[in-house]
Amino acid sequence: MTDATAEITLTLRPTTRFELINVSKLIREQCSELLESYRKAVYYSYHTTAGYLDQKICSRLNYDSESVQAFVKSFQTLFPPDANYQHDRLHLRRELNDEQKRDEPRNADAHLTFIGSGLTNFVTYSTSPAVPVYFIDLDGTNGSTRRYRQTTIMGIDRETLAGESQLTVPVSGHPVDSVNLKDQRLGLFERLREQAAMLGISRGRISLTLETDEKDAGLTVNEYETLLMKYDLPEVLDNPLRFMAEKGRHMLRDPRAVPSKAKEYAKYDLVQLVNQFVDAFGLGESIFERLIDKFIALPAARFLRMKRSVNLLVKDAGPNGPEIVQGTYQSPILVQWRKAAAQRRNLKASFVRFE
Repeated sequence: MTDATAEITLTLRPTTRFELINVSKLIREQCSELLESYRKAVYYSYHTTAGYLDQKICSRLNYDSESVQAFVKSFQTLFPPDANYQHDRLHLRRELNDEQKRDEPRNADAHLTFIGSGLTNFVTYSTSPAVPVYFIDLDGTNGSTRRYRQTTIMGIDRETLAGESQLTVPVSGHPVDSVNLKDQRLGLFERLREQAAMLGISRGRISLTLETDEKDAGLTVNEYETLLMKYDLPEVLDNPLRFMAEKGRHMLRDPRAVPSKAKEYAKYDLVQLVNQFVDAFGLGESIFERLIDKFIALPAARFLRMKRSVNLLVKDAGPNGPEIVQGTYQSPILVQWRKAAAQRRNLKASFVRFE
């Protein structure tokens, strides 16, 4: 814990692989003044398989833990564990040594659920005592081992826009592509840190947002591991329904026939997934068929809850100036599922000061 009136870092230890932890309740038990003294609180997760849902989504789910679980589990149905993901073929992971390969969790499903469901490492919530804030862990245990998780919470009263800049990110000519925005060859992180320092931001955030005219692309913060980003995620983006058919328990005999069989397939094999989604949001049965039609017809852009913006936490690191806070394996990632004009994507960086 740092300044008790402004910031606290909690260490969490989930007891199950998928677990919701009410962090705001823990804070009130350990440091009640943090939430009582400020209008809003920023919650930051240092992990790529554990994070938060935006308050708007949780509000629609009435902040009910069972509804939040049902919402997340609907995406877990799409990404089942132990489904022969490239990321989980540890013998192919060149960045791991032999010892790490023995202990590394096979958790591609958790990464893909995090990305697809719209979980994020950074959220801002009101500090109402009636509002729970759930830290959602998709990979809280590795076998019998409970993992250590950390989350930082800052109390703030307001946010002030200190400056903006335009960014251009080169992408390949492939329709489906992902770019690690933390890649040193881009020089983007250093530019963002320098500008945050120039603007005198000691506590705040940098929002990276796709420009309005950028279509068929999204942003996330996750692990940029080659097999995950170049094989597993593109397979999802290319055809989410076919991915589920191939990875799920009820495989179609001929995945190439998915388009012609899609609706009949949905009525049987996807009914559990759709029902969970309907129940979570309290939707009426009258729109069930319409929902299935949309579920089948929409591309990955709508099917998955890919975001158009991500937030990076900024903290003063002392004599070296402001630091962009990132967990060990976290990277902001730009994902596209159609070719970009002139092989580039335009983003806006907004520098916001916490006060």
